[in-house]
Amino acid sequence: MGKRLVILGGGESGVGSAILGVKKEFDVFVSDFGNIKEKYKKVLLHHKIEFENGGHTTAKILNANVVMKSPGIPDTAQIVKQLKAAGVQVISEIEFASAFTDATIVGITGSNGKTTTATLTHDLLKKEINVALGGNIGKSFAAQVSDEKYESYVLELSSFQLDGIEKFAPHIAVLNNLSPDHLDRYDYDYEKYIASKFRITMNQTKDDYFIYDADDVEINKWLSSHEIKAKKLPFSLRQEVKEGAYIKDKQIIISIQNTHFTMPIATLGLQGQHNVKNAMAATTVATLLKIRKATIRESLENFHGVEHRLEKVLKIGNVMYINDSKATNVNATFYALDSMTSPTVWIVGGVDKGNEYEELLPLVNEKVKAIICLGVDNEKIISQFGNVVDMMVEAKTMLEAVKIAYRLAERNDNVLLSPACASFDLFENYEDRGRQFKEAVRNL
Repeated sequence: MGKRLVILGGGESGVGSAILGVKKEFDVFVSDFGNIKEKYKKVLLHHKIEFENGGHTTAKILNANVVMKSPGIPDTAQIVKQLKAAGVQVISEIEFASAFTDATIVGITGSNGKTTTATLTHDLLKKEINVALGGNIGKSFAAQVSDEKYESYVLELSSFQLDGIEKFAPHIAVLNNLSPDHLDRYDYDYEKYIASKFRITMNQTKDDYFIYDADDVEINKWLSSHEIKAKKLPFSLRQEVKEGAYIKDKQIIISIQNTHFTMPIATLGLQGQHNVKNAMAATTVATLLKIRKATIRESLENFHGVEHRLEKVLKIGNVMYINDSKATNVNATFYALDSMTSPTVWIVGGVDKGNEYEELLPLVNEKVKAIICLGVDNEKIISQFGNVVDMMVEAKTMLEAVKIAYRLAERNDNVLLSPACASFDLFENYEDRGRQFKEAVRNL
C-alpha cells in the first residue's frame, strides 16, 4: 500500500480506519458527502486528521494510493466511479484493518441472525480468550486493531463489507442463511447478492473452516457448483451430519474431529428454531477454538438476545410490546411473525429494498389483526395486505404509530415493530427506530 490513505465516509468505520491509518504512518484524509457527527469530528480533531464534510474535493481524493470506502456508499456513487476509472484501489475497512493484525478472525455473515450469532459467539469465547467483537456491530474493527489489545476477533460482516475485500481471510467463516436482501444494491439480481456473501470464504485455505446452514437451499445450490478450500462444517435441524452440528432427541449435538458436545434445546436461553441454528453455529466456533464445555453450556443458558431483535419492551394492560427493529428484510420479519402466539398489531414499513411480501401472507392471515404502515411510501404493503387484515392505518411518526397501536390492541394481544425494511426514510438507522419505539411505549 502507498502512503496516501483517503477515507470516504466519516462514520464508525471511517473514523476507525483514520485512527489506524495515522498509527501506521499514512497521510490520511477523510471526506464525507454528508455531515460528520460531532462525536466523530471531535475524534478526528483530537488525532489531527484532516477532513471535509458536505461534499467531496475531487483533487484531494483522486491522488490517493488507497481508498477506504464506508459500506453505506454504493459503487455507483460518482466519486467511486471516478476512483475506479483512475485505477485507484478501493477497499473496505475490513480489508484495510485485517492487513495489520495476525489475530485469529471469526467472520460471520448471512441475511438474518448474524448479529445474534456474532454476539453469542463473542459471549461463548470471551471467558477464555482475549477476543473483541466488531465489524458491522459496536466499535469498528480498525479502531480495535489500532489498540493492539486482542488476540482474536469475532466480526459481523455485511455483504457491503465483503464487496470491498481482496485478501481478507477469516480462519473461521460462518454463513447463517440466505434470503433476498439489499437487492437495490445488486441490480435486483439475487445471484449477485449470494455471490457477495460467499466472498467470506474466497481466500480461505484448507487449514480454515466454513460453517454453514445445511438446510438452506440457496447455500447448498451454490456449494454444489463452486469449489471452496476450507473444511466444511454444516449445521442442520433436519439431518444428522458426520462432522458439524445436528439435532437428535431434542439435543444439540456437535461433533468435530474427536470432540463431542451435547445440550438439551430446552435449556437454551434463546428459544425458537432460528435461535437454535444461531446457537449451533456459535457452539461450532467455540468447539473449534477449544472452549471448555462447561463454559459453553453456561453461556448458552444465560444468553438472552440482542437489542432490537424480538426484544420484549413492556407489558401494558396485558398487551406485550415487542421491538424487532433489526428486522430490515422480509425473511427476518417472517421469523418474528412466526414466533407470535397471540393476535398481533404489526408496525411495518420503511425503505423498500426490492421486497417481495408474498411469503408473509399465510402468517399475516393467521396472526395479524391490524397493520400500521410506518414509512414514506407504503403503497406496496397496502396493496399486498389490504385485503388480508381488517384494519390498515398509515402513520408518519413512531409516536403516532405507537399511539394507534395502543388504541387497536386488546388484552393478551402483541404489538410488534418488525419493519421488513430499511429505516433511512424516517430514522437515522434501525437502532434509532428501535429506541424511538421503546421510548414511545414507555411514555404511553
